[in-house]
Amino acid sequence: MTFFAPAASGLRGTLAAPPDKSISHRAALLAAMTSDPVLVTGYLGAEDTRSTLRAVQALGATVEPRAGELLIRGPGLRAAAQPSGPIDVGNAGTLLRLLPGWLAGQAGGVWTLDGDESIRRRPVDRIAEPLRQMGARLDAREDRYTPLTVTGGRLTGTDYELPVASAQIKSCILFAGLLASGVTRVREPAPSRDHTERMLVQAGARVERDGDVLTVHPQDELEIDRIDVPGDPSSVAFHAAAAMLVPGSRIVLEGVAVNWTRIGFLRIAQRMGAVVVGPLEEPQDSIPATEPIAALEVCDAALGGTVVEAHEVPLAIDELPLVALLGCFAEGETLVRGAAELRLKESDRIATVVDGLRGLGASIEATEDGFAVTGTGGLRGGVMEAHGDHRLAMLGAVAGLASLEGVEVVGMEAAAVSYPGFTADLEHLLSPA
Repeated sequence: MTFFAPAASGLRGTLAAPPDKSISHRAALLAAMTSDPVLVTGYLGAEDTRSTLRAVQALGATVEPRAGELLIRGPGLRAAAQPSGPIDVGNAGTLLRLLPGWLAGQAGGVWTLDGDESIRRRPVDRIAEPLRQMGARLDAREDRYTPLTVTGGRLTGTDYELPVASAQIKSCILFAGLLASGVTRVREPAPSRDHTERMLVQAGARVERDGDVLTVHPQDELEIDRIDVPGDPSSVAFHAAAAMLVPGSRIVLEGVAVNWTRIGFLRIAQRMGAVVVGPLEEPQDSIPATEPIAALEVCDAALGGTVVEAHEVPLAIDELPLVALLGCFAEGETLVRGAAELRLKESDRIATVVDGLRGLGASIEATEDGFAVTGTGGLRGGVMEAHGDHRLAMLGAVAGLASLEGVEVVGMEAAAVSYPGFTADLEHLLSPA
């Protein structure tokens, strides 16, 4: 599908943030690990999250849709069923990397995970290493790619130091630690999204943080009766970026999760001069059992270049393409480094972002682990290919609104992976009632 995003003169209005994709994945998995029914409100209805619902159903959970809610009855922590064929994770990298942690500790079971062409290019060796260290058996194509077969067995707690800050790898290990004998400790080189820890605490698991070390203790069962999915800060970041760039803009984003491990982009944008009004959570030493939610007001403003360092990357990883876009309009140079992880997303996001924005008139260069942007005051516009990447599709649309001539986004349907209503919400802000 081709979508034309015209040059805009101002975004106005109020928008309810769409449900959070990261938390939706975890909500379905946590509910499936729980024996009693769990009510999930605000679950994201997108391609990736539907893959997770189908996966937990294949593992023995029942999913009962209700008005705006789901009632999930899971098999429990140690009783996942064995489907007759592979579990199709679709294009859901979060599902691919979290699910093996739960399955690896269930003795006697064998599960194979596979997905689409894109997921088959995304590595799983980073989860295989710690799980094998705990005693799990995993077999992957070329020892690195799907199909991935997990043979359940007895796990032993371990001390593991993450090679990179990754919420997905961390979460996989924490899930495995629930079923292992002895405690499991994970050391992070830098903070990453902490949704899994918060939800485990809410479910009664014993999870503790001491500086950069997380400790999880084995559990007999999890107990949680309701999970409320808040609005996704990564999705509304695209609308926020549009409001920052298009003159005359003022929008209000309601119901946004402002967890400090998810608002790295907003803090970077504020440093560049963006106007974002609303309460943003400060870093937490302990592990809260809830997600903070707020309304945020965003207005256009003059921007200046900045440097995004490696320690900031994990808390803004999905929004770094937007930092590149802001840099095109900012005075001076914007540099992102320490972001090699972008090359392992749905596309090589360093290459595709640089090529895409350069095609619209940007002065941008790729580096081995990021990119350098020289602000030129704006973009000409043109055509941008999404390459099957939902973030790239939405980036192209936002670039079009801020450009002189608009942008034709080829492959806009990719946005449905995380945000099916993206174009409708964008059009609402362009012509508010």
